[in-house]
Amino acid sequence: MTGSGGARTRLLVLCLLAGVAGLAGCSSIDQSLGGGPAQPPANATAEAAPPMAPAAPEAGPPGTAAPPPPAVTAAPAPPPAAAAMAPVTIQPGTDTGTTVGRTLAGLRTELQAVASKVAADAQRLADLKTNSAQATATYQQTTGNIQTRLAAGTSPGNPELIGQWNTAQSALDTITGNINALSKLAGEIAGDSSNAHGTYDRIQAAYNLSGGVDEDQRQLNLLSDEASQTMIVSDRLKRDATQSIPRQTAYVANERGGLTTLASAIRTGDYTGAVTGAPAATVATADSVPPPAGTPIVTIKFGRARAAYEKTLYAALSQALTSQPKASFSVVGIAREPTRVAENGAERDAKAVMHTMGEMGVPATRMEVSAATDPAVSASEVRVYLK
Repeated sequence: MTGSGGARTRLLVLCLLAGVAGLAGCSSIDQSLGGGPAQPPANATAEAAPPMAPAAPEAGPPGTAAPPPPAVTAAPAPPPAAAAMAPVTIQPGTDTGTTVGRTLAGLRTELQAVASKVAADAQRLADLKTNSAQATATYQQTTGNIQTRLAAGTSPGNPELIGQWNTAQSALDTITGNINALSKLAGEIAGDSSNAHGTYDRIQAAYNLSGGVDEDQRQLNLLSDEASQTMIVSDRLKRDATQSIPRQTAYVANERGGLTTLASAIRTGDYTGAVTGAPAATVATADSVPPPAGTPIVTIKFGRARAAYEKTLYAALSQALTSQPKASFSVVGIAREPTRVAENGAERDAKAVMHTMGEMGVPATRMEVSAATDPAVSASEVRVYLK
């Protein structure tokens, strides 16, 4: 699906992810739909669905193994390394021999441990961001090469393009792994930020201690400033990490759908053939063809406004493939009268639904589209059946 439908799917993808770990790439839809949500009631509509990892395109001639991923023709320039935040230096103190001085020595040791952990967090965050930037550059370069070859024309199932497609998917998987690591790191950073705030509060409480000398006061002021800097750095790291997770998650979810489109184009050898990702099918437009027998796994009603059906469709596909991993699907556009199939947009709607299924990871070879008539319907609708 293109336009607002595809954008809606991508914009709302985060609402459906149970956790960052759910983004792990799969080599096929059978793996990606292992634990789908419960089946919704038929004819329901919903908002969106997360794109699943697409299945790799199939090679053209039978028995021809795809070669290992070829080197990208022009290696992308490595992005600049993400700089870690400068660590806060905790100055040593002198022993004044007072009770206040001994308390400050303990607080200084505590602050040094917190500052050291925050500095390590900053370096790990910078490393993850740099690694993701490099993987993104590889992904964009590789998919750009594939699109260029397809636009110029190539043979269906070109094994060179299949190898490059696998390279692109591997780069997305790298980003996904970094998101999972980033999610874990964000939890640690949140804990370290809480510790920094606690240490700062204890240092402020030391101002109420009695029995100190002027040197104790000087060291306390310095320690307070260092604790404040550590707290600020930890808060910035926490904000940076938590903001990076949904941004990178949305990027990967969007590009998974793009890989599905490229897989369809590689199979056909024609980039324009990836618009719907559908195999050749004859769509009934004039004959009075009744709907298939049986109960559809989902029915999508189309009125004047665009139907928001992606979440419901995703849930139905998940449950169907959980029980029948090798299932295929028939997508049927339903109109009230034979002559109204095309006029009511039933054929168009059926193709749009099938394209959305492709973006969710259903291979084009396991879908077919058709049209039928049903006098009982009041407006065009699309029904998805298990074949």
